[in-house]
Amino acid sequence: MTASPVRIRCREIRTADTEGIVDLLTSGFSKDSNHWVRTLSRLAEHPTPPGLPKYGYLLEREGVPIGVILLVFSSIPINGATKIRCNVCAWHVKTEFNGYAAMLASRALGRKEVTYVNVAPAPHTFPILSAQGYREYCGGWFATVPSLFKRSNGARVEVIRSDIRPDEHLQRAEIELLLAHAGFGCISLICESKSGRHPFVFMRRKIGPVPFAYLVYCRDIKDFVRFAGPLGRFLARRGVTLIALDSSGRIRGLVGHYFRGYPKYFKGPDQPRLGDLSYSELVMFRFAGDKLQKDRRRNFFQPEVTGKT
Repeated sequence: MTASPVRIRCREIRTADTEGIVDLLTSGFSKDSNHWVRTLSRLAEHPTPPGLPKYGYLLEREGVPIGVILLVFSSIPINGATKIRCNVCAWHVKTEFNGYAAMLASRALGRKEVTYVNVAPAPHTFPILSAQGYREYCGGWFATVPSLFKRSNGARVEVIRSDIRPDEHLQRAEIELLLAHAGFGCISLICESKSGRHPFVFMRRKIGPVPFAYLVYCRDIKDFVRFAGPLGRFLARRGVTLIALDSSGRIRGLVGHYFRGYPKYFKGPDQPRLGDLSYSELVMFRFAGDKLQKDRRRNFFQPEVTGKT
């Protein structure tokens, strides 16, 4: 008699799967189970667009998870239209089932209308990303100390408040973004000038002992250049003088240094713009108390532990 073939299937992750997914991810990454519990909880709270997976996809064998890919689907306004962006996060398949990884990738990355982004790939995955059709859209980062800039354009900077109301210069979607990212532990700011209100989000990080703020969101890099002085002084008064932002070269209007490395990739119809890492793994899944990563590529984004979640 011949043995029955092993059945491997790929499907969306459901809430009931979370325990098995936590165990699988804990075995595949240098993160403890508490990190993955909190990651899945944050995905559950995220406003995923209707009809799209809340968590991502899994491979299972006889009801047991053997592979997983976590996805963050978000609605992103682009040129007056709402588009769907998906941040591809943790991806792990048990070694003995690596032959089925392509099945998982095909299911996870198969929506033609969606723009997929990978903002923190490991160097050894670059050839895989190329084979999957990804293209680099950001080649490095630019470091600057904008508090030294004299110009202010009469701008005033303040922290987002929960009672803020939308107007023609600050739409409801941006207010929701600012508040959501403040909940992730970011610094969500509004820079008010004669031309209206301008949103900015930064996250605190460290390079060794040196704290810096990484630009997570602005409408346009030109907005950051325009308001670099007041934003820099606001952050400097709170102990952060160095600011870093995504770039593929030097930025006109800023004094600083460009560093090549930590590239970001995308595939799909809408190339992400620089200055928008909103709803990405870099900001959503950074938790105080996480163990430091030995992987060199992660050290740049290691969070500053403040005791807050």
